[in-house]
Formats: sequence, structure tokens, C-alpha cells
Amino acid sequence: MTECPECSFVYEGLPLDAVPPSMRAFAGSYREALEGIDQAVASKRPEPTVWSALEYTCHIRDVLLVQRDRVVLAHVVECPQPVPMSRDERVAICRYDAQSMADVLDQLAMACELCALVFEGLGDDALTRQIIYNFPTPVVRDLGWMGRHTVHEGIHHLKDVHEVLVGLTPSVD
Repeated sequence: MTECPECSFVYEGLPLDAVPPSMRAFAGSYREALEGIDQAVASKRPEPTVWSALEYTCHIRDVLLVQRDRVVLAHVVECPQPVPMSRDERVAICRYDAQSMADVLDQLAMACELCALVFEGLGDDALTRQIIYNFPTPVVRDLGWMGRHTVHEGIHHLKDVHEVLVGLTPSVD
């Protein structure tokens, strides 16, 4: 994947040195998107197969933590193939819908910082280290691509959060 037709993210359009600050910015962006939104609204799915705003936020928190661990793994194992994240299964297993929105936003801020710190410490050589990325199908990627992909995830799902909330919150005229 080099660009996303749904959110218009272009991987090469993001300089690698912009990856860490972009990750850090998610904490404020998600907090702002959910500011003033009732927990019941944030937890509501617009359709059974579409995640709630809270579930998308939990997903991004977990993506950042999983990606951080994958970077570490790529430094100690030559071209590892980490287990898939099991993103859809996590929603139920980790009980995303039962989590406090305030806690999730605080955890997201922590995850943003931890992931950004790891990517910030990568030099040019480290960014070329390879990993077998499993989604949507297994393919060899470098850590530079993975950093950009992580930023893409945050941007893409922030768009999802906005779209879900627009459909659930009444407009004030």
C-alpha cells in the first residue's frame, strides 16, 4: 500500500522525520474529536459491523503499542514475521465497549508517546530493517514504511471516528 483511496493518505508524502510528531499529535486530535461526547454515544455502533468511536480509539491505542513492539522485534530478529494483531477479535476479547473513554484517551496519549519515542530513535539504517507485515497479506516491509503506515492508521481511523460521531450526534441548529 502506498496510498489510501478512502482518506487520501500518501505514504511517500510523509517525511520519515515527521512520523514521531505525527504520532504524538494523535493524542490531542482524538481527545478533541471526543470532547463533550457522552460515553454512551461514543460507545454506540452506527451499524452492527461498524465500530463505535470508542472502539476505533481503542484500536489506535493498541495499534501504536503493537507497532512499537514490532519495531523492537525487528531490531533483535532478522526480518521477523510477528503474529497478526487480530484486530477484529480484540474488539470483543479486550472489551473495547466496556472501557472508560477518559481512560482510553489517557492510554492513547501514553501509547502515542511510547511509539513516537521508538521511531524517533531510529536512524537511517534502522529504518531500512525489514519485517514481514501481515495485513492485509504477508509482505516484506521496512520500518520506514511501518512508521508511515502507523500514522496512516491514526489519520484514517480519526476520520472514521468523525464519521461515526456525525451519524450519532444530533445537529444543533
